[in-house]
Amino acid sequence: MFHSQPLTQLISTALHDSPTLDASRNALIQAQETTIAQQGGYFPTISGQISHEREEISGAGEGQPGLSQTFSVDTAQLNVSYTFDIWGANRRAVEADAGRADYQRFLLEGATNMLAANTADAAITEASLTAQITAERTMLDDQQHLLTTVHNQFEDGAATGANVAAQQTQVAQTAALLPPLLTQLEQTRDQLADYLGQIPSQAHVPTVTLDDLNLPESLPLSLPSALVEQRPDIRAAEAQLHTASAQVGVAIAARLPQVTLTGAIASEAAQPYQLFSPATGAWNLLDQALTPIFQGGTLLHQQRAAEAGLRSAAATYKATVVGGFQNVADSLVALGNDGDEVHAAQDAATAAARSLSLAKTEYDSGGASYQSVLTAEIQDQNATISVIKATAARYTDTVALFTALGGGWWNRTDAAPPPESLLKSLVP
Repeated sequence: MFHSQPLTQLISTALHDSPTLDASRNALIQAQETTIAQQGGYFPTISGQISHEREEISGAGEGQPGLSQTFSVDTAQLNVSYTFDIWGANRRAVEADAGRADYQRFLLEGATNMLAANTADAAITEASLTAQITAERTMLDDQQHLLTTVHNQFEDGAATGANVAAQQTQVAQTAALLPPLLTQLEQTRDQLADYLGQIPSQAHVPTVTLDDLNLPESLPLSLPSALVEQRPDIRAAEAQLHTASAQVGVAIAARLPQVTLTGAIASEAAQPYQLFSPATGAWNLLDQALTPIFQGGTLLHQQRAAEAGLRSAAATYKATVVGGFQNVADSLVALGNDGDEVHAAQDAATAAARSLSLAKTEYDSGGASYQSVLTAEIQDQNATISVIKATAARYTDTVALFTALGGGWWNRTDAAPPPESLLKSLVP
């Protein structure tokens, strides 16, 4: 959107190499695999068992003391069990896990957007600091040249010692502005290295200048009603709402009878080679209904806790939506005023540069006092820095608007469209 190859390279590298995003990707995979694992509850469980048992039986139990019998039993058995999901406990558990997977997905999308935005902001800050340092050094050179002129005039008796001291003070004050800017610049570059997943001492960070950046010709605005589908934080809150609703269903089902069908088919023989031969077969089939009768109020209060969690998730969702609209409104207001600020700063810089030029000319010809030159110097310095800061602020506020609208939803190709919202069925 900014038509800057260095900025595009920075963001692409960050998205590819960031360990933070790698952690989020694996958290998403974990949640997705957990959902698939829970879906196994839709099917019967089948297990195989092979055992060899050596046993001795005493005859005393049958009135024949002193007699005993030793024998071996080999068993091959197939066990099948299936719990009927009559009340939807497993189905709602799958929904809850799916909601968690959606939540992780939107966290990943949000982290991706924020990493791109933070990288862009840091690059713009670096460009702004670089431009400020260049401007300060240029002004410092000009002020040192003027100091030489004032000193020569003092030697010739055309200037006072106060004029020389004032200019020396101005030079020193300008020089004192450079170290903090240099510190901020190095710290910003270290931050960029962190976003790129690199150690500062070994980072290769492309340099971005303000001249490399161009304001987007058009902004990817959208309808307010579409904001809830674009912002990852809102979609994440919706996924949590879905999970909370499903957990209510799980809690309700836990209070109702559970019906399980189990069966086994086996072959038992005295020797392994006799397995599966005639007259060695055995089987059993069991229908079982298990219902909770008294749990000390545990299940009731677990259901109430789940219902409170649903209400909390609904309130969180509402707060997230409201906050999203506030972010967009704030960004639009800031961006709308940034243009006026840049134009005003540019006009002020043009006027200050002209004022300084006239003051120097009049001072050289003796038509103006040195105080007017010093005042013009300070005004020119402040106006130049104001233009740089206003320009950078316009770019960062543009980034903020993109982020508030949900990031680059208009050209996402790395993820399937999100599932249809279940909000209407989840909220009473």
